[in-house]
Amino acid sequence: MQVLLDPDVAYLVLLGGVFLALMAIATPGTGFFEIGAFFCFALAGYAIYNLSINFWALIVIGLGIVPFVYALQKPKREWALALSILLLIVGSVFMFAQRGGLPAVNPLVAVIASALTAGFLWIAVRKSMEAAFAAPTHDLGMLIGLEGEARTDIHEEGSVQVGKELWSARSESKIKSGSKIRVVRRDGFVVVVEKQE
Repeated sequence: MQVLLDPDVAYLVLLGGVFLALMAIATPGTGFFEIGAFFCFALAGYAIYNLSINFWALIVIGLGIVPFVYALQKPKREWALALSILLLIVGSVFMFAQRGGLPAVNPLVAVIASALTAGFLWIAVRKSMEAAFAAPTHDLGMLIGLEGEARTDIHEEGSVQVGKELWSARSESKIKSGSKIRVVRRDGFVVVVEKQE
């Protein structure tokens, strides 16, 4: 545990914990980020307890969570994400202090680790937000009423082509392969069809 009393190592562990916690907020339910953040915070807590710290820096890190959560609620809030990353970096760099309140972390370590963390958070969180708020690319409800062609004989099961896509299908009456069909409803990913007269 002596290695954790090196301010550079303590800084990297703390930065890793905050990074994993923010990823857990952005992509909840995986368990991996939550467990990793817990262990990093436990190790960073040991270092914080034993090293000289700036308490204001801890408050800055905590304040960084507010714009992060705000950025996750709706797309196009990159400024809030940028502010959150900035607060995270400033707070973690100044967390471990020397006499006079100067950061004890090696500036080269701080710059490299901060740049990598900020870049990854920026990309990962923006992509997560885009995916969460993206409109569905395929509205299955629009299939109802469309016409197509039976590719196999259809009754209990079969295949139809509607537009450029092949669908699993079933029908209440027998339909021969090659017949024109119309989609009357959808049952999951199976379309229910009838013969088009």
